[in-house]
Amino acid sequence: MAKGIFPQMSIPDIINALAGWGLTVSQEQLVRPNADFVEGVYCACLQQVTDLSHESLHDPVHNSLSASQVDDTDLYKAALTNNIMLYHLTRFAKAARVEDFNAKDIYSPERERTLILLSAFINFVKFTEQYCNDFVKDLRDRSDALIVERDQVAQQLTIVQQSIETMKAKIAEDEPRCEELRTENNALRAKMFATKEFQTTAVQDVEQLKAEKNALIKRKEALNGEISSISDAITRTRSRIVQSPERIKRTISTMSTTAIEDKRTVAMHEAKARDLQVKINALLGIEKDIRSCIEQLQTIEKEARSLQVSQKELTDLKDHLDDKTIEKNELRLRQERVEKQLGNAHDKLERARRHAEDKKLASQKTIERLQREYTEMDSERRDNDKQVEELRGEADEVEAKMANHLKKGEAELNELLAEYWKLRHETDVYMETLANKLNMRVIAE
Repeated sequence: MAKGIFPQMSIPDIINALAGWGLTVSQEQLVRPNADFVEGVYCACLQQVTDLSHESLHDPVHNSLSASQVDDTDLYKAALTNNIMLYHLTRFAKAARVEDFNAKDIYSPERERTLILLSAFINFVKFTEQYCNDFVKDLRDRSDALIVERDQVAQQLTIVQQSIETMKAKIAEDEPRCEELRTENNALRAKMFATKEFQTTAVQDVEQLKAEKNALIKRKEALNGEISSISDAITRTRSRIVQSPERIKRTISTMSTTAIEDKRTVAMHEAKARDLQVKINALLGIEKDIRSCIEQLQTIEKEARSLQVSQKELTDLKDHLDDKTIEKNELRLRQERVEKQLGNAHDKLERARRHAEDKKLASQKTIERLQREYTEMDSERRDNDKQVEELRGEADEVEAKMANHLKKGEAELNELLAEYWKLRHETDVYMETLANKLNMRVIAE
């Protein structure tokens, strides 16, 4: 069984160290350990460093079992809690340089093995308390800054959510109007097509009436010319008429008949001209109506294009809203992870601060005890050279242990610093990602 690289502690030292944390144990319990006692002491040591306990695991275990939809949660709650606690104790033991920690050390403890594990745990806890003050202070400052940034991000998230809700309300408010516009657009489109067909028919009728009008105007001009020529011919004929009564009568009778027919023809043409004028006036009214219909059709087309643009903007706005909803969910999940990491960091900082204070007191007591031992050894050296040599050997051994302890402390401190810089790098990456998602500009301090 591995002894580890930590100093071996005696039973009184273990009792004193645990008593300093408010945990009362007896020598009988350490000599004859049982599963409940060992688990309680190990969990107390773990709580000094990580602030994890059975009570703190109650809610996460309950939530995980509820999420997994297990029928009988009480049946699995204790087993899951024990497995999680064993996992964290194993990680804690590895940090304390005990690589072979397992469930047997909890549920079937042995005296020597228990003392070795307690020595490792207590030394590790005291080391974190003594040598991590500056690191803890810096980490606490960083944590305060992260809390401020988290609050700012939460405020920005609230603003974004409010804007999203406003957009949703506006969309819901505009939806009935959009529906009315769609219905009106469909009705106007049908009316536009019907008006366009009527316009085509009316234009054809107008063209036909214009052609008839032009033909009648030409015929009227021809008739006027023919009447003028006939009048001239009558004048010329009168000048050549022989003064014969019978002949004059016949000529008069013929000319009267011709004049009556010509008048009848002129009256008929004038009636036709009046009818054509009425038709032309009606055609002008129709043309004016058609122009107004065309203008209405153009207005309808403009409204239709505007409605299409509004529908397109509404679709783009819906897509943008869906993207924002997905982005909001991702940011909420990331925020929850960051808050969880931040809470763990706070817990570690608080434990490290308490451990540092306890370690400082313990170190002062150790220094005072070493000074007393050195005084005793100095007085004994005057009496016996052999005892002096023995004491010098013990002092050298203590110095070697202190040097080894310092080396281990430096190595573990370097590991803690590496973990801190890794956490800080991940936090910076997250903040940069979050800033890019929110279109924010992050200014490095």
